[in-house]
Amino acid sequence: MTSGSATTPAGQGADLVAGYIARWRPSSVPPPAAAFARDVIAAAAPGGQERAKNLLWAAAKLADYATGLGLDPVPEVLLHPSVIERFARCAPGLSGVARRTLRTNLRFIARRVVPALYPQDAALPRERAKQPYSPAEIAGFLALADAQPVPSRRMRAAGLVCLGAGAGLIRGDLRAVRGTDVICRSGGVIVAVRGPAGHQPAPCHLADRGRGAARAGHVHARRRDHLLTTARRPARRPRPGR
Repeated sequence: MTSGSATTPAGQGADLVAGYIARWRPSSVPPPAAAFARDVIAAAAPGGQERAKNLLWAAAKLADYATGLGLDPVPEVLLHPSVIERFARCAPGLSGVARRTLRTNLRFIARRVVPALYPQDAALPRERAKQPYSPAEIAGFLALADAQPVPSRRMRAAGLVCLGAGAGLIRGDLRAVRGTDVICRSGGVIVAVRGPAGHQPAPCHLADRGRGAARAGHVHARRRDHLLTTARRPARRPRPGR
């Protein structure tokens, strides 16, 4: 049994890829373009032979096109973003799918070989989440709901506050809630949100008032499955001229 350091499978794979790149000499592109492709792909260090093959082809096509325009076959020139974009848009004889694939592969090569031409995107500031409504503000909204002139409007307004501030529903989810979507169980309130993936549960955190609004909505809307916060047709449009 001989001693010595054993080659790892990852090392063997890298050697195979490096050997494939060194032997790559296609007949469809001129030798200078193939030489440029071998140099830049060796520097890019692709993860496998198939990946190396695709990158070699992209780099060789770029070099063949760009050298025909009189550009120097060096990475800083041919892998410049403007050159890659011009190649992707103007190179003859390529389909739309091939142009998109070649541009993606060339940008990958450029980020590996000439990263100075492709700096990292600067982090953009994010908007902070707004502060939740305070108990006093929610009490004010519920007081406005209680001040509505007719019972149906009082129930819809209370449901709007409970489902919006309590369950966090917005826009279409809020408009589409029906009496049968509100479930009172285990001392709390659960709202089934309708969506493409089916009904998703959303707990209502305005526990005491939420239960009252939910029970009122159940009694009022279960028989005909009425909407809780809007009219019977949430998608209706105003009449022309109004």
